[in-house]
Amino acid sequence: MHSEHVSSRSAEPKGSRDTRSGNTTPPLDSVSLAIIEQLQEDGRRPYAAIGKAVGLSEAAVRQRVQKLLDQGVMQIVAVTDPLTVGFRRQAMVGVNVDGDLEPVADALTAMSEVEYVVMTAGSFDILAEIVCEDDDHLLDVINKRIRALPGVRSTESFVYLKLKKQTYMWGTR
Repeated sequence: MHSEHVSSRSAEPKGSRDTRSGNTTPPLDSVSLAIIEQLQEDGRRPYAAIGKAVGLSEAAVRQRVQKLLDQGVMQIVAVTDPLTVGFRRQAMVGVNVDGDLEPVADALTAMSEVEYVVMTAGSFDILAEIVCEDDDHLLDVINKRIRALPGVRSTESFVYLKLKKQTYMWGTR
């Protein structure tokens, strides 16, 4: 799974306020969307090949990609299978909070073991994905760090037994 992928933040209507980052993103044109889709298929695809596919020069693609990166519209990262790089325990932790969710979400975001934080509607106020070296490490993160955060009322952990699908190929809208 050690391939590079593009994570696109285009789930909101184009030009809308991205409540996940607090930024207002400008509308994306069809060429920028096509570039994102090309990179979602292969994050290492050469700019010349992308340019050929979308009708731009290599230099124009390079400029567009840099602008998309600078605006926080996408990231280009190496996506790994945590088991192959020394992390043997993953879990999703549901967190219920008394009061304002933002300080708890911010504290979770600052933890190096936490890979994903989302504020939700439903049974949990916040979901946090945690990647740890082993069960002792996971217990330490949940028991001594997450549960100790001011405002945390309760947690429920969902330990991953096997990862069946992980993809970032949802395209654009």
